[in-house]
Amino acid sequence: MTSFQKTPPQTVCLLRLSALGDVSNVVPVVKSLQQAWPEARIVWVTGKTEHSLLKGLAGVEFIVYDKSTGLKGMRAIWKQLEGTRFDLLLHMQAALRASVLSVGIKAKVRLGFDKARAKDWQWLFTNQRIKPRKKGHVVEGFYDFLDTLGIAPEQPSDMQWALPVSDEAIAEALKKCPCDRYVVISPCSSQRARNFRNWTIEGYIAVVEHLYRHYQLKAVITGGDRAIEQQYGQEIMERSSTPVLNLVAQTSLQGVVALIQRSSLVIAPDSGPVHFANAVNTPVIGLFATSNVQRTGPYKWQDWVVNKYPEAARTYMNKSVDQLSWGQRVRHPDAMELIQTQDVIYQIDRLMAQQPV
Repeated sequence: MTSFQKTPPQTVCLLRLSALGDVSNVVPVVKSLQQAWPEARIVWVTGKTEHSLLKGLAGVEFIVYDKSTGLKGMRAIWKQLEGTRFDLLLHMQAALRASVLSVGIKAKVRLGFDKARAKDWQWLFTNQRIKPRKKGHVVEGFYDFLDTLGIAPEQPSDMQWALPVSDEAIAEALKKCPCDRYVVISPCSSQRARNFRNWTIEGYIAVVEHLYRHYQLKAVITGGDRAIEQQYGQEIMERSSTPVLNLVAQTSLQGVVALIQRSSLVIAPDSGPVHFANAVNTPVIGLFATSNVQRTGPYKWQDWVVNKYPEAARTYMNKSVDQLSWGQRVRHPDAMELIQTQDVIYQIDRLMAQQPV
């Protein structure tokens, strides 16, 4: 690996387009780069939606790629950067779209994942690779870029998480939710083919009622504008016998982060909000059955996840977790129903006993 210990890079380009949870976990990498190389110019090429979460991150220039623009949008970025040759490109997304985009980004050192983690032939688009790691968390994969560069904190958990939250987002959250004590529930994950991560409406209703009756914590439901998210928000609000504030499709992404920052607890499946909570150090109970907690769970709150992934692997794939490839998903529409209401309530009560709010 080319060493920057004696001569730090003057220009660094970070390429990570998506997804929301992942880019929130890249922010600590940026913080470490800034601490190690305070004079370096840092440019982050990211997605349009992701930028709405990241905008305002101090000391970072953003170049925004709208994936709906395809190759035309890539050419526009290449033109924007045609006069720039970076000392270092951190190619932090092992996906073909990102790799194609990287072709037009000039850099002396093009650092990508080790070959085992460089999916979609990413190694063809880089000239140096990070140190290998077997069966690591996504956060640890990002940490390995810093470790390879020789500027990593002692442990991944020592990195500094801090999502930008504007004054406007804070004001938005206070206006939408003036409550002092509440729980954020983000019931739905993003829409992806054969990627079943949503728990049941009935389960959420039971959890909402438990939180209010036992801890006087009101549920605030968040989410995007997709029909399924609006259905979840509406049904949970209408069918619950305790108060619910439905803010689905009514907040910006940074507004959601501001809500999470003030909340007592977050409950959500494998999705962006569990990582937002991790980033602002709000307790979070993740609901996982189709994805491996050890790879994609909220990094600092993995012990509080309701983890049915091993059971789902046995039930729907007839395999143990060790027999699956690392990070392999259980693609069965009924897998999340393995999570029982009492499983979630148990984690809530356990958390409240240790961290009363």
